[in-house]
Amino acid sequence: MSERSVSRRRQQKRWYTLIAPEQFDRAELGETPADEPEKVHDRTIVTTLGDISGDANQNNVKLTFRVTDVGSDSAYTEFIKHELTRDYLRSLIRRGSSKIDAVVTVRTDDDYRVQVQPVAFTTKQADHSQQKAIRETMVDMVEDAAEDRTYAEFMDSIVQGRLSSAIYNEAKTIYPLRRVEVEKAELEAHPEEVYEEEETAADVSEEEVAEELAEE
Repeated sequence: MSERSVSRRRQQKRWYTLIAPEQFDRAELGETPADEPEKVHDRTIVTTLGDISGDANQNNVKLTFRVTDVGSDSAYTEFIKHELTRDYLRSLIRRGSSKIDAVVTVRTDDDYRVQVQPVAFTTKQADHSQQKAIRETMVDMVEDAAEDRTYAEFMDSIVQGRLSSAIYNEAKTIYPLRRVEVEKAELEAHPEEVYEEEETAADVSEEEVAEELAEE
C-alpha cells in the first residue's frame, strides 16, 4: 500500500470522545479513532477513579467502560467493571493476619447479573470459624445490597466505598478487622440476557418432564 493511500485512510478517520454514563456525571474518558461509527461499538476503555474524580488517592481503583452508542463525534459507554490494582491489594496484606475473600454472583433490582469479590483483612490471625462467619456476612450483605438497588445504584455503592464500609461495620463484631474492600465487581449479563437464559432453562425443564412422563 502506498504512503499516499495510508495517509488518506488516516485522514478519513474521525476521533470520537468517550463519554461515561450518568452515574459518573458524563465525564470525558478519552478519545478513540475510527473510520466508521460501527467500529466504535463494543470498544472498551480502562481508566481509574482518580482520573475521573481528579483525586490521585483514588488511582488504586480501575474502572472499565464499554461503548454502547455512537453519535456524530461522541461515543457513549456503560460501566462494566470495578477492580482494585494488584499493588494496592498487596499493600493491605500483613504477616500474622488473615485475608478472607469470597466470590458471589448477584442479581440487582433491575435484573442485571453481577459477580462480586469482597475481601476482608483482619488485624491478627482469625480462626476457621471466625473466617467462615466473616465470609458468610460478606456474601449476605452483598446479596442484600444488590436486591435492594438498581445496577447503577449497586455499582455506585461499590465505587464510592459505601458497601465495603457497611460490611466492615457488621463483620468487625465477629473479629477485629483492619480493612474491607470490594476487590472486583463485573457485569455478567444484562436483563434481556438473564430473561433469555431463564426461558431456555424453563423450556429444557419442560422437555425433561415430558420425557419422564412418556417413560412411565
